[in-house]
Amino acid sequence: MGFVKNYYELDVYKLSRELARDVFLISKKFPIEERFSLTDQIRRSPRSVGAQIAESWGKRRYVNHFISKLTDSDAEQYETRHWIEVASDCGLVSDKEVQDILEKCEAINIKLNAMIAKADQFCFIKK
Repeated sequence: MGFVKNYYELDVYKLSRELARDVFLISKKFPIEERFSLTDQIRRSPRSVGAQIAESWGKRRYVNHFISKLTDSDAEQYETRHWIEVASDCGLVSDKEVQDILEKCEAINIKLNAMIAKADQFCFIKK
């Protein structure tokens, strides 16, 4: 694989960092009574998207391990979608904020699925 040397060069990883930052900034305006419930949950899942991508990079020795971590990352972006929709239902975020987050999640989903489909190109031992 000659196009990237580290996970932090991946567009999907960079996008996951943007997602985590955007969700953090949105959640800063949540009411204090949501601090240990919705705020914690909504911040945790997008942070995990990037963490799972980084972890997948370390598991590139085996295609199935690599795919498993990318699948975990994809699941976290779906969880992020859920929490932003809950925040919307509670009137805590604007329609535009929801749309922006959902668009980033969808872009991450597409990129992760492309990586999964081409996993053998990222892995250096194909067992």
